[in-house]
Amino acid sequence: MTPPTSPLGEGHRPLTVRVAGWSARNAKKTIGGWLLLVVLAVLIGGAAGSGAQTSDPGESGRAQKIIRDQDVEEPYQESVLVEAKNRTSARFADDARLQQAARDLVANLKATGGAATDVASPLGAEGTEQISKDGHSGLVGLTVAGPEEQVDAHFESVLAAVQKTKAAHPDVRIAEAGDLSLQTAVNDAADKDLAKAELTSLPLTLIILLVVFGALVAAGIPVLLAVTSVLAALGLLGVVGNFIPANSTVSSVVLLIGMAVGVDYSLFYLRREREERAAGRSAIEALEASARTSGHAVVVSGITVMLSVAGLFITGIDVFNGMAVGTVLVVGLAVLGSVTVLPATLSLLGRRVDALRIPFLGRRRTAATESRTWSAIARGVVRRPLLMGAAAVVLLLALATPALHMKLSDPGQTRSLPRSIEAVDAGVRIQEAFPGGPAPASVVVWGEGATTGKADAAVAELRREAADSPALGEQISTHKVGEALVIKVPLAGSGTDKVSTDALRTLRDDALPKAFKDTKGLEYAVTGSIAGQHDFASALSGRAPWVFAFVLVLALVVLTLAFRAPVVALVSIALNLLSIGAAYGLVVLGFQNGGLGGLLGFDSYGGIVSWLPLFMFVILFGLSMDYHVFILSRVRELWQRGDSAKDAVVGGVGSSAGVVTSAAVVMISVFALFATMSGIEYKMLGVGMAAAIAIDATIVRGLLLPAALTLLGDRAWGKRPEAATPAPVSATGELAAPEAESADLATSRR
Repeated sequence: MTPPTSPLGEGHRPLTVRVAGWSARNAKKTIGGWLLLVVLAVLIGGAAGSGAQTSDPGESGRAQKIIRDQDVEEPYQESVLVEAKNRTSARFADDARLQQAARDLVANLKATGGAATDVASPLGAEGTEQISKDGHSGLVGLTVAGPEEQVDAHFESVLAAVQKTKAAHPDVRIAEAGDLSLQTAVNDAADKDLAKAELTSLPLTLIILLVVFGALVAAGIPVLLAVTSVLAALGLLGVVGNFIPANSTVSSVVLLIGMAVGVDYSLFYLRREREERAAGRSAIEALEASARTSGHAVVVSGITVMLSVAGLFITGIDVFNGMAVGTVLVVGLAVLGSVTVLPATLSLLGRRVDALRIPFLGRRRTAATESRTWSAIARGVVRRPLLMGAAAVVLLLALATPALHMKLSDPGQTRSLPRSIEAVDAGVRIQEAFPGGPAPASVVVWGEGATTGKADAAVAELRREAADSPALGEQISTHKVGEALVIKVPLAGSGTDKVSTDALRTLRDDALPKAFKDTKGLEYAVTGSIAGQHDFASALSGRAPWVFAFVLVLALVVLTLAFRAPVVALVSIALNLLSIGAAYGLVVLGFQNGGLGGLLGFDSYGGIVSWLPLFMFVILFGLSMDYHVFILSRVRELWQRGDSAKDAVVGGVGSSAGVVTSAAVVMISVFALFATMSGIEYKMLGVGMAAAIAIDATIVRGLLLPAALTLLGDRAWGKRPEAATPAPVSATGELAAPEAESADLATSRR
């Protein structure tokens, strides 16, 4: 229907009201324009190409860029393990079955018509380095032939040759891992997990919203808006990704953040609109009140999240830049849709937004009412604020204590995914038999003569250094990539432990300087998974404090401007730090110490993903503004009306409980879904974010914030205004417009 002329189109109104007014008067154009934006973003993103590639910081990134500057692609290396299924029951040199399996494997690989090249056998004197030091395992090495457009077909031929050999030797373990097989496993797992998260998050979120609204139409609107925001963001990310690198993790982050904030922003807006209509307001008056209050809160919250995440750009690290861009895009689109498409949809639907009511649930009140439970908790706190507040602080500090022992390290491909994946299990077994084999360090050599023999003496010296050093593996190989030479050097350790880091230092600081001391004109740099992790941690340690400072100062400024109460702003920041610290501690207990391994199906590698703490910090500081702004707004308004400080706290916590609880449940549910994904980094992110939101919405909201505000008393808010009866406040905890501006927005106090 076409909305009637109303106050939305009259006079000077806040921007959110004017935008909502235009959207309501041009509802079909607004909705059509939004759908067109989503479709164009998806189509353009799909046609944008592969995008810029992510590089590690420091020396590792420099080596990666040298390789990418070459005219040809770096070849893909694969390894095939040959050993007895009971590994310690047979030595390779003494077991005819193992030797025959290796011969057949080599023959099958060479029979692929050139798909496998540089096949290295563990048989014979020239292949002694292909036998493990304990003598129980043999390793067949190979290169998957190019060019790039034929690599996939050649890789399939290699897999077929390996499978043929396995079928002929069922009593021998033949397991393949390497560049392509592990990367394929990672990509397949990520695609399956993302599809599963999409399929699971939608019905789960819809069920929660059905409970909140009691009507299918009202519950479906936030879900549709969130989904379209995520689709548009992923499409635009495909375009932006051609200039700012974004790896596969960013897509999962966009889905995670987009569904959470998209639904929450719509929830705030829609819940207020239904409340206004339940109070007897006309559809257009309800829209104006919602735009003035919820619309404004959504814009402030969204801008805060985007500015907080922008702090990641300070790191200058590609993976953080990609995450920042993806998050800014999806949050910005969620805000845009909430203040334009949502009012347009509501103006078209009118009271039909409550259509398709759910039995029993559909009869519930649409207005948010005071929560008896949270009001009772708040009353208990304000009676004993020091005792209750101190108990909550002690609890959160106890939860945060394990974070003091946090060890930052990336899991690598063989530790990120479960061993139930065949290539991952093969990679772990190769790592155990031939340390560093699945993910060796890559020494990139460039300069005049790098590929014409000038580096031969250095490579020979490096082999001698490896033979004399337990830190370096002896399976050293070389291959040319354009005008650069790449030397693969296995490193001792698991790939994530201190042994591997020390081995990297040995290679960089000792072995390579000795090997290349007489090769003037040649330069080299070390990359690979271990080197990348080390360089990432080094870069992050120097820049992370600046990101933390940026976010803290930003939060202080936003809260001070919002409430004109610096003390309240400082208290809010302190409470956020406590809840985030507690979430860090739970992540350390669950993942670094392995407490959640049995429940979530992973093997702890003894560390926490390097990017997780900083990313959690900036996101959670932005998201927590939602709850704090709504609750503090309600408390402040009641206090300004004339309530005592204690009564204002009880009323503010109790009346805002409905919308805060609903929003928190949605966020926790969406974040918790990521704990079910295959990658351990996604599990960490999901558990950490869900735990932080749960702590913020329960312990902080119910105990710490009421205790702190009660102890501060009237000093929290400064001078009480002279007016005895200020503008009303909705039960969602949002400020309504003053009567002087719009008498139509007056809302009876429930």
